[in-house]
Amino acid sequence: MLNIGCHLTSSKGYENMGRQALSIHASTFQFFTRNPRGGSAKSIDPEDVSRLLKIAGEAGFGRLVAHAPYTLNPCSKEQKTRDFAYMAMADDLSRMEYLPGNYYNFHPGSHVGQGTETGIALIAGLLNDILKPEQSTTVLLETMAGKGSEVGGRFEELAAIREAVKPELRDKVGVCLDTCHVHDAGYDIINDLDGVLAEFDRIIGLANLKALHINDSMNPRGAHKDRHAKIGEGHIGTDAIVRVIRHPALQGLPCILETPQEDLAGYGEEINMLRKKYEGAE
Repeated sequence: MLNIGCHLTSSKGYENMGRQALSIHASTFQFFTRNPRGGSAKSIDPEDVSRLLKIAGEAGFGRLVAHAPYTLNPCSKEQKTRDFAYMAMADDLSRMEYLPGNYYNFHPGSHVGQGTETGIALIAGLLNDILKPEQSTTVLLETMAGKGSEVGGRFEELAAIREAVKPELRDKVGVCLDTCHVHDAGYDIINDLDGVLAEFDRIIGLANLKALHINDSMNPRGAHKDRHAKIGEGHIGTDAIVRVIRHPALQGLPCILETPQEDLAGYGEEINMLRKKYEGAE
């Protein structure tokens, strides 16, 4: 069964997100843990969370994906920015235990001229300081497009971060593969998806791939720009996206749409279209 959903706003609470997901026939969803451009986070209402968990259980939702704020940059050259990353992630992971067994995704960050090796060391250092053996949440490193000084545009960089995490904490760190980002980074998921996944398996291990961001791209392969497009309206195309969601090695992973929709109905249309393609119907 295709486990697919989209990014939803958490401003009206957890139960509301569950009901929104049901309304568009989603079986998972993604949400920001706090203001995506700032540091504020609403207080947790345990009863609201319980109502979401009841909805998810009754509907058979797959794992949910929380997304860290875009301003989180654990490998910044500015100490105050790194301090915010520590505060936000530590707080978010504590809050995520109200939704046990789910995923917390973040952009590894930009080294801002310090060099990739320094960036990797700083990211791994943050994870070593924050992760706990007893936590139920798996933190996901997102594959990036490789623009500017981003860390994570190559599989080797994500593997290096995981390898620098303490062995007793490493199983708390996985990867979220974004189709737009890997395409923009230069990986040929259109013509050689099997080859890309084999490379991922060799470098990181497919067992560590926990979630997918399903996006088309406004740019040709290797552009390093990260501009999402609606499915079928970009350079990746519907056929290639369907090959991703139908690939045997990727079954059961949460597939999160982050396409530029004007409203929830647009996501519903994409989910319906991809479900039909997944099942072999037009």
